[in-house]
Amino acid sequence: MTRRARGRSAIPNKTAGAIPRAGAPAEVESPYKSVGGPARIGNALRYSIRGLLFALRVESAFRQELLLAAVLIPAAIALALPVVETLALIGSVVFVLIVELLNSSIEAAIDRISFDHHRLSGRAKDLGSAAVFLALLWCFLTWMFIALPALLSR
Repeated sequence: MTRRARGRSAIPNKTAGAIPRAGAPAEVESPYKSVGGPARIGNALRYSIRGLLFALRVESAFRQELLLAAVLIPAAIALALPVVETLALIGSVVFVLIVELLNSSIEAAIDRISFDHHRLSGRAKDLGSAAVFLALLWCFLTWMFIALPALLSR
């Protein structure tokens, strides 16, 4: 029986299970990882802005949810509720945007691997979609329990 047939990789991993020596340089996981320092903050900001602009340009669901945010966030401020309630309303909207960005990144990674239909790819995309649904449900319930009573009492 060959090594591969027994379930092992054909390429031996020399560092598997090894304990690094004191003072030894840390192993780099990816050549694209930044080294650190002050320039890292600028790079992170640049990459974040690039990701947001890409989502605006390519992701229709993100644009729709951003339009919803453009209406709901000023409405939350206009209600003049206590700070914690205002933050809960705004936070629930921002939460939807965050989950949508994560869902879009999952979908992009799956599509990068293959456009072929595969049950695991479908499962990953469905789970991402379910996360967006739950975030939208959370946003809806937050607005129904905080904003609606405030509007009805006026």
